[in-house]
Amino acid sequence: MKAVTWQGPRDMRVEEVPDPQIIDGTDAIIRVTTTGLCGSDLHLYEPLAPFMTPGDIVGHEPMGIVEEVGPEVRDLAVGDRVVVPFNISCGSCWTCSRGLHSQCETTQNRDQGTGASLLGYSSLYGAVPGGQAELLRVQFADFLPIKVPEGPPDDRFVFLSDVLPTAWQGLRYADLPDNGTLLVMGAGPIGDMAARMALHEGHRVIVVDRVPERLQRVRARGAETIDLDAVDDLATEVRDRTGGRGADAVIDAVGMEAHGNPVAEKMIKAVGLLPDAVARPLMTSVGFDRLAALHASIDAVRRGGTVSLLGVYGGAADPMPLMQMFDKQLQLRMGQANVRAWTDDLLPLVVDDDALGTEDFVTHRLPLAEAPEAYASFRAKEDGMIKVVFTP
Repeated sequence: MKAVTWQGPRDMRVEEVPDPQIIDGTDAIIRVTTTGLCGSDLHLYEPLAPFMTPGDIVGHEPMGIVEEVGPEVRDLAVGDRVVVPFNISCGSCWTCSRGLHSQCETTQNRDQGTGASLLGYSSLYGAVPGGQAELLRVQFADFLPIKVPEGPPDDRFVFLSDVLPTAWQGLRYADLPDNGTLLVMGAGPIGDMAARMALHEGHRVIVVDRVPERLQRVRARGAETIDLDAVDDLATEVRDRTGGRGADAVIDAVGMEAHGNPVAEKMIKAVGLLPDAVARPLMTSVGFDRLAALHASIDAVRRGGTVSLLGVYGGAADPMPLMQMFDKQLQLRMGQANVRAWTDDLLPLVVDDDALGTEDFVTHRLPLAEAPEAYASFRAKEDGMIKVVFTP
């Protein structure tokens, strides 16, 4: 089959690789019909290079049709249409039973000190072959895949793999009061979807970004916007718009985005030149992140408010303004989305009337063969590229 593979920093290639096979009796094989390109994939593109191996198959937002099932699978059949969550969870362990599927004890990577394994996401999270491919092995096939109905296009459902549950968890963690004001940092796919969800629930939403196309998209859905490059101080601007108080909650949908920080980018490149055995501990014990978005979130939220982290941060020793956080009596919530904990809530929003506008969410639909160019353009935020899906 053909798949998108990592071959080195900023070097993605579509190659012919062996077809996946049933390994455990609870596995299934799906033929991928649509698969997304996520901002988190850009972390593999360069910052997390020390944890990648040439030939790794990437991608964690797939859906498709079941081609084969293992002998122990009872509830999934050949021909079923399914979406596959990005985190691999068994559904029956102690953490899964408490809705913490991203911490699944069955697939935890204890040798790395990390949570549940993720599709296509480096040795930090299990080095599991990903979903930017023609075929995909799916574990725990009686629990993990989300069965969806025939009829509506893939765009209606594919975002159940990551975008929808990630944004939904961030909004739930934000714990907005009725008619509260939400500030969303970053209008990429996750920030955009979180804004749509909050608007759907009747909240006031202010979105911050510096890319005109992104701001226009959320403005068209009813959000207020702030061009980061047009204000002197973001927190002051937010307080001015909220009666001097600040936002009730802030969702940080930016994350490490190290390529936006020249100093951090140089550090990452320098570490990337080291042997992997030296680079890996440095990457997990030294602060490399751009923290401007997080610090601005802490500054802009009201006293007693909540900051909900959706963006991925990778540095283990980055400084935090703990005095300000304590003084403002803030709550800080974060974590990988527990996808299967939220899918029952989300399915009606995409099945019934597409309340969140998933069918117009994609900006670029490309064949798998164009993936290498798409990674480069997405990283550069070129051509209005906000959400990309591939059709293998």
